[in-house]
Amino acid sequence: MYWTKYFIPTMKEVPAGTEAVSHQLLLRAGLVNMLTAGVYSYLPLGLRVLRKIEGIIREEMNAVDANELFLPCLQPIELWKKTGRDEVLKDVMIRFDDKKGRELCLGPTHEEIITELVKNYVQSYRALPVTLYQIQTKFRDEMRPRFGIVRACEFIMKDAYSFDRDQKGLEKNYQLMYGAYNRIFKRCGLDVVVAEADSGAMGGSVSHEFHFPAPIGEDEVVRCNKCSFSGALTDKTKEGTTCPDCKKGKLKKHTAIELGHIFQLGTKYSEVQGCTFLDEDGKRKPIIMGCYGIGVSRLISAIIEGYNDKAGIVWPKEVAPFDIEILPIAVDEKQTMALAAKYAVELEKQGFEVLVDDRDETAGRKFNDADLIGIPYRVILGKRTLKEGKVEIKERSSGKVILAKKENLIKKLKGML
Repeated sequence: MYWTKYFIPTMKEVPAGTEAVSHQLLLRAGLVNMLTAGVYSYLPLGLRVLRKIEGIIREEMNAVDANELFLPCLQPIELWKKTGRDEVLKDVMIRFDDKKGRELCLGPTHEEIITELVKNYVQSYRALPVTLYQIQTKFRDEMRPRFGIVRACEFIMKDAYSFDRDQKGLEKNYQLMYGAYNRIFKRCGLDVVVAEADSGAMGGSVSHEFHFPAPIGEDEVVRCNKCSFSGALTDKTKEGTTCPDCKKGKLKKHTAIELGHIFQLGTKYSEVQGCTFLDEDGKRKPIIMGCYGIGVSRLISAIIEGYNDKAGIVWPKEVAPFDIEILPIAVDEKQTMALAAKYAVELEKQGFEVLVDDRDETAGRKFNDADLIGIPYRVILGKRTLKEGKVEIKERSSGKVILAKKENLIKKLKGML
């Protein structure tokens, strides 16, 4: 991919009215654009990051035998009235009547919809267990959107739902999801804090939240300064108290972003919506449900909050929009550009994603933009080093620069990546 044929509208200045570092860098690096408060367009670079994160989530969901589907955004209010959540969530629900007079909403979540779907297809214990998930846009009428895509009116969420015949099956699926979530966040480069949580409007008996400590978070968690213990802020686990695990360290309070929440719903939705199955004895019973959500778009902000410096974003390798940026200094020299093109083709054949900055800009502007968008490795084709038969490789995370012979570049990068 060539920069001049791509759309990366970088900005030098910090946009006015932006508080969070992640929000500033999302805008400055040309990842998103704000249409209105709480509503954002994902530009090509941002969409690449989003797709990387979605790919990780899909791999881990599929690994625990969850099946992907896609549910509608438009939802009839009558389903919400069955569970009473039309009142519980009325402050954030975007509601309207269509031309036929039907009461509808733009889905803030999908428990009622998925329950109705399974109710129509699963009748027997032989069809259980089943786990379904989707990655889809949600809509909530937030009174105060904050921190860019962290708290937005329109956002992307992964929501999964498990359906079991008994509590034992639910607990098994719950643990599978618990493990999958930890793997997802680890692959995204995020060291999360898992805490027992209140189920709130979702309902159910057991739930856990997954938090990432960051200055812009709206929740509070504690971590031990001696061991790996972490958890929710409670009367027993307050800042300054002794760690309940190691008995040596002290607990420190951290502000954190909630990234995911999992619930053992039980029969809260299945009972009121008539989602039942016949057991071996021919008795009809309510299906036992679990619910598992991840704020997909919010993950992008969390990653940037955790991986940045004064120059820009420092993407972890697995979620970076490109693996390598090739930066030729003298774009007017045919030999230099031919070499850049040759490297790009060879690296792409090896499975790497490559961006070539072929703009006729000053070296300083190109270096600054490279730091801003944060691609893990940069190959610099400069006049002096090329005359010596070498090229520079710069690692974005460490700033380390390595000189490699022109003919050995591909081999060197393969070893590093």
